[in-house]
Amino acid sequence: MSETTRIYTGPTLIAKGLVARLNEIGISPIERNDHDSSVRAGFAMSIANQTMIFIRKDEMEKAQPIIDEFLNEIGDH
Repeated sequence: MSETTRIYTGPTLIAKGLVARLNEIGISPIERNDHDSSVRAGFAMSIANQTMIFIRKDEMEKAQPIIDEFLNEIGDH
């Protein structure tokens, strides 16, 4: 994921809200939940209910105001 940057790690429900906001401005983030993946593979060594969100680096300028606003609204900034 060298062409992407992680913009959020936290509870899945909150991550979904950020993804929805980014979708509204035409950005399709990558969501990664290592816990769900490891459970399906038969081992669970990560923290449950934690989702990481990545976007392309070239989308950061467009996404940053939305990310900042969202994190301020949820009190995580």
